[in-house]
Amino acid sequence: MNGRTPRSSSFIIRRVQADGTVGGRRPDHLLTEEPMLIRLNGVDLTSTMRTPGHDFELAVGFCLSEGALAGTAVAGVKYCAQGPASETDFNVVTVETTGPTPHISQRLGSITSSCGLCGHDSIDALVARLSPLPAYSPWPTDLLLEAPRLVARQQQLFDLTGTSHLAAAIDRSGTLLAAREDIGRHNAVDKVIGRLVLDQNLEADDRLLFVSSRASFEIVQKAWTAGFSAVVSVSGPSALAVSTARAAGMTLAGFTRSDGANLYSPT
Repeated sequence: MNGRTPRSSSFIIRRVQADGTVGGRRPDHLLTEEPMLIRLNGVDLTSTMRTPGHDFELAVGFCLSEGALAGTAVAGVKYCAQGPASETDFNVVTVETTGPTPHISQRLGSITSSCGLCGHDSIDALVARLSPLPAYSPWPTDLLLEAPRLVARQQQLFDLTGTSHLAAAIDRSGTLLAAREDIGRHNAVDKVIGRLVLDQNLEADDRLLFVSSRASFEIVQKAWTAGFSAVVSVSGPSALAVSTARAAGMTLAGFTRSDGANLYSPT
């Protein structure tokens, strides 16, 4: 984790029962949500509401998954750009690349933790920027259905607060490569992507992206940009997510449980 990481806070609450009974005062853990500004080569790119922790991964993953790196390599990541990071409460992260700053469109204004850049790009724009995924062997059904079990022990924040999303990268052997939690499902995905980028492990053998949320268009487009050949979610996808997955040639499974799943792509 990077910098200050207050990932949950404790508040005193009372629980009200259906019969009107009010319980005694007790502590309740709530997930932390704070803004973070992402800069690329000194240019303010976007701000997002996130759960502090793994901030460098989040910044790098966002830059890659939104096409802002444009093929350039990451040379460094740091808090702020001028002055001590503590002056900005560790809420400003700068990504530096080895080449010139690609042409990027600023996305300033807060991206909410609930929806990120929902619907920002159309499928046509993605197809223009990305090629269909290379041919790959069909994902074994048993591995798709096993994904929730493989990540079950990675949801400590959810166990504590009940409000975090999880994203994870899993390879064909069933090995868990990275797992991250955040109040925003898109942030959790970017943190996983960023971890793989920083480990120089993004373009190895094809792997699947697991999400504990619904599979929105935004989740699928980030997975496509990062080269995942499958997305597995515990909830359902949107219609646009299915269309995007089919355009990418990506495997997309929803409502995934140990006894079955809905396969939306390929058909």
